[in-house]
Amino acid sequence: MVESQSGVDPETCHWHPENRAGVRCQRCERRICALCMHTASVGFHCPDCVAGSAARHQVRGRQSRKQGSGRRSVEQVRVGPVEGPPVTLVLVALNLAAFMATVFLGGVVGGSGVYDRFASGGGSVTVDHGLLGIGRSGPVLIGVAEGEWTRLLTGGFLHAGLLHLLVNMFLLWMLGRQLEPAHGPVRYSGLYMGSLLAGSFGVMLHDPQALTVGASGAVFGLMAAAIVHQLRRGISPWGTGLGGLLLVNVVFTFGRPGISIGGHLGGLAGGALVAWLVDVADRRNLPQAMTTAVPWVATATFAVGAVWAAGRWWDPVLG
Repeated sequence: MVESQSGVDPETCHWHPENRAGVRCQRCERRICALCMHTASVGFHCPDCVAGSAARHQVRGRQSRKQGSGRRSVEQVRVGPVEGPPVTLVLVALNLAAFMATVFLGGVVGGSGVYDRFASGGGSVTVDHGLLGIGRSGPVLIGVAEGEWTRLLTGGFLHAGLLHLLVNMFLLWMLGRQLEPAHGPVRYSGLYMGSLLAGSFGVMLHDPQALTVGASGAVFGLMAAAIVHQLRRGISPWGTGLGGLLLVNVVFTFGRPGISIGGHLGGLAGGALVAWLVDVADRRNLPQAMTTAVPWVATATFAVGAVWAAGRWWDPVLG
């Protein structure tokens, strides 16, 4: 194979040896990671084969001058689907299952104890029938600050409606099929959970009394991670479309009421930090066990930070 002849590890990308690669270019058969894959009519092509094809089109006069620069096409990478990213599929399935549970138990329509038990929130008091606490006979303290730490995680699998769910699942699938092959399932799982819990940390810092649901914090973290990986490899996020996608989502976060600013920005910061730490660990050629542990250590740190913040937020009613 090409890899053995060039001395490249057959399990890693020909262009990014620090990345695992489970896909081959359909033309030259060299292994390519998620950052190098270009969708073709059949399978994927590597940056060099795409660049060669672009050069031939230029000679034929079929490509415009603004596309005819000598820059490597890896800077314009658009990542296509990878067969069966298992962790991403499981995450999508869990979110769908949680949504169906809330529908059947009344958590989306009419209010019930589903969000009461599982949505993230620092601490609150509920009196009678709203979304929090239907059927309660008196004030009850609930939330992370009251010891319900699982809310930091479970809130990330609930959604406020079908549109909320579909948008998040579309972005999760699009980003997961890029990042999971590059990281491997264990490290990618840590990246996702780290982003989710960083979003919960952001909620605890910004507005812990808000009833917060959704995978948006984790999705923002995945967007940030993909952009960090591209920037550190000299790839323009604007050329791949990720920069524009993130910008639209940030504007939407601040421009529409009812959106969790803390959750989105917390996930964004957490995903970016985890991606940067992973890149640093990879480039220093640390043992695989250490690089795999990096996102999980960050995940634990974000969880501890969220619990700490929930217990120290001053409430004007509860004190």
